[in-house]
Amino acid sequence: MDSRVSELFGGCCRPVGGGNGGGLRGRGGSGSGGGSSKGKKKNGRHRGGKANNPPYLPPEAEDGNIEYKLKLVNPSQYRFEHLVTQMKWRLQEGRGEAVYQIGVEDNGLLVGLSEEEMRASLKTLRRMAEKVGADITVLREREVDYDSDIPRKITEVLVRKVPDNQQFLDLRVAVLGNVDSGKSTLLGVLTQGELDNGRGRARLNLFRHLHEIQSGRTSSISFEILGFNSKGEVVNYSDSRTAEEICESSSKMITFIDLAGHHKYLKTTIFGLTSYCPDFAMLVVSANTGIAGTTREHLGLAMALKVPFFIVISKVDLCSKATVERTVKQLERILKQPGCNKLPLLVTSDDDAVTAAQQFAQSPNITPIFTLSSVSGENLDLVKVFLNILPPLTNSKEQEDLMQQLTEFQVDEIYTVPEVGTVVGGTLSSGICREGENLVVGPTDDGKFLQLKVCSIQRNRSACRVLRAGQAATLALGHFDRSLLRKGMVMVSPEMNPTICSVFEAEIVLLFHATTFRNGFQVTVHVGNVRQTAIVEKIQGKDKLRTGEKAVVRFRFIKHPEYLKIGAKLLFREGVTKGIGHVTHIQAITIGENGLEEGLSSVLVSF
Repeated sequence: MDSRVSELFGGCCRPVGGGNGGGLRGRGGSGSGGGSSKGKKKNGRHRGGKANNPPYLPPEAEDGNIEYKLKLVNPSQYRFEHLVTQMKWRLQEGRGEAVYQIGVEDNGLLVGLSEEEMRASLKTLRRMAEKVGADITVLREREVDYDSDIPRKITEVLVRKVPDNQQFLDLRVAVLGNVDSGKSTLLGVLTQGELDNGRGRARLNLFRHLHEIQSGRTSSISFEILGFNSKGEVVNYSDSRTAEEICESSSKMITFIDLAGHHKYLKTTIFGLTSYCPDFAMLVVSANTGIAGTTREHLGLAMALKVPFFIVISKVDLCSKATVERTVKQLERILKQPGCNKLPLLVTSDDDAVTAAQQFAQSPNITPIFTLSSVSGENLDLVKVFLNILPPLTNSKEQEDLMQQLTEFQVDEIYTVPEVGTVVGGTLSSGICREGENLVVGPTDDGKFLQLKVCSIQRNRSACRVLRAGQAATLALGHFDRSLLRKGMVMVSPEMNPTICSVFEAEIVLLFHATTFRNGFQVTVHVGNVRQTAIVEKIQGKDKLRTGEKAVVRFRFIKHPEYLKIGAKLLFREGVTKGIGHVTHIQAITIGENGLEEGLSSVLVSF
């Protein structure tokens, strides 16, 4: 499938150069003052180094969470207050995380500091962090070539806020891969803190159904959490911690979405990718089988939905070194093909893991590759280092903009909990949701929205008063009739006046079809948390479509209307037929006296 997405993705990625300083690329900020490069260029800082060792990083940027500082030695009180204010800005940009490069000028020149200057600078940085309620962790140090007899080095420091009222940084990682590649076992080892015994003991706590335990195969979507505290230490279920204790102790939370690998459960896997809005995907490949089964398909899905992914090659304890190298080369060959156009980055050390985490979030075509064993524990720590440093894809401003909008919560799961009542799980797409808030949920089969009240909220299995845009949670609805709810509904603010439709148009690319794609063809359409069969009513300007062709297609849902938004990503499938696109036009429905009526006015958008 990777070769067939070249038309859509061939021009969206370009390789990035390597070079020294790899992971020290900066998004950071300006205004270094004291330790700044301003006014220092005349001192000969630009003499550079050897031709094969360029001493520059990219220049410091205004926004982002990475800050360059030449040195922080004994600042005045006024200067110190300015530095603290600057740190608050960086932490806000990184949603609670910032990276400081000590010994680097604003223009990216790697100057380096002596041992004494570096010690004094780190002492000042620690004072600054204490002032804003954060901890610092030295990620790595490296010496630089400079015109001096004294050894000089630069230090990369992670600054992370201590958690406050459940406002930890939360990243969602979808776990993909072929059946029996070791996905659930790897998650069990990471979240439980104990190595596997080679027979699947580590995965038992992740399974939700008896048949999953008996077969050893995941058929449903499950969630597991891995925390990191403000000092970068792992917080998991070891030492008999509960989920609530993990949340309380963590400054950063990784929520793993464990998806099914078997082709029989492909629709569940697609629903997990489209509905739960993962920030990243982890593709697990077994070293002894290589790229087999649904691996290519899952890789294609992640690319089609533009979810950044990294690769973990598991079970290296079962194979010879040559077999592992062959699997790595096989993956590198596929990733470099025109359909993928990715730049593989094999991670073999802590320094590589730091580099990979920073470049991965900044460059969409970087693909880190890890080789590990869940039985021997080989290279497991590299994955933990990577996840600890991995920054969020959105900054604080984008999240603030989402929070200013009206409330919209996607319903992904529905439960009945004894003594609690009806509970729905999902993701808050926009706005803020509070306990006791009145919302409307729909659309029902007849296109209506029903009033309800949010009784309580739980996030990562612990109580939460306020839910913010982009966060996943479960909402208790009290005695609301569960039979009126279904997956794919939305809970929105009553002021929103949501638009629903049965007929919509989308600009699509047909990724694969055995023959020709014509009017009347039925496909299962995935748009966010919506999953329903739709019929192709019209292909504009053409009678039929073949593999790789683009067109604007009109679909009609065959069962009930849905809530769709212009520009939403769309994925459809039927057997081996697959296609992707985005919604360009919806035909709004109004509720008349005789039930549903197609709206005369349509909502249009041009891309």
